[in-house]
Amino acid sequence: MTIDPTTRSDPSHGSLRQRMIEDMRLRGFVEQTRKNYLRHVEALAVFLGRSPATATAEDLRRFQLHQSEAGVGVPMLNGAVSALRFFFTTTLDRPDLARRLTAVRRPHKLPEVLSPEEVTLLLQAAPGPKYKAALSTAYGAGLRVSEVVALKVTDVDSTRMMLRIEQGKGRKDRHALLSPQLLALLRAWWREGRRMGVMLPNGWLFPGRLPVTPMSARQLNRVVHAAADAAGIKKRVSPHTLRHSFATHLLEQDIDIRVIQVLMGHAKLDTTALYTRVARTTIGTVTSPLDRLVPLAASRERAGA
Repeated sequence: MTIDPTTRSDPSHGSLRQRMIEDMRLRGFVEQTRKNYLRHVEALAVFLGRSPATATAEDLRRFQLHQSEAGVGVPMLNGAVSALRFFFTTTLDRPDLARRLTAVRRPHKLPEVLSPEEVTLLLQAAPGPKYKAALSTAYGAGLRVSEVVALKVTDVDSTRMMLRIEQGKGRKDRHALLSPQLLALLRAWWREGRRMGVMLPNGWLFPGRLPVTPMSARQLNRVVHAAADAAGIKKRVSPHTLRHSFATHLLEQDIDIRVIQVLMGHAKLDTTALYTRVARTTIGTVTSPLDRLVPLAASRERAGA
């Protein structure tokens, strides 16, 4: 039997699903966030076998325990907490239940970073001008994969040498770096795309299978993995690895961290400061206190003599 997990028992209120969608639209949630939130609420409904509006504190505890025992990852667990907190607090006006949900502390891991030589090999292994330009944009401008695939032809400002990022993370517009070499790669792809008939005048910079739709983030992710394999890179590589590498390499060039923060579109400097932990210049310029002691090897040799 198919259950509509978000239907109110009182038909005068309409469906909970529609009400939640309206609540999210009123608050300006992007489409992907709306889809994710609905999916998490539906997962709770499937677990309960009834409307989530009837959930109790004990139900939520059992649901979170079920997810944990099923091996659900930390990002998914915390995504469910955010979605259910919104559902119970905003849509149902039940903040008492929302407080019962427990977020999981995410382990802090250092980002995987490629060396400049590895980045060169990866970009050289990209299949064709379209993907070479897309991956070069992720690295050369430090963009998120969602920002790369959302670029339009009109976002390339060759006069000011900037890329316009419209409604990036946090629904904020910003400008990103457009280097001369990246501009040359984008122009080469634009010419090829026009020749192939897939590049529309005011369309997507990196169209998907159809010119009227953008390339998907999943598609670009597959290309990165294939290019890394072809280049013989053993590290775990994703499009976000290129963004991490962009920030780290700028820091190693002694670019001010606040400038990097602006280029990355980080709301907090603490997020950008993470890259100081992996930058070679940050660690390599420090003299270990061990090296200020009398060389131990020489001391042993003199003692043996």
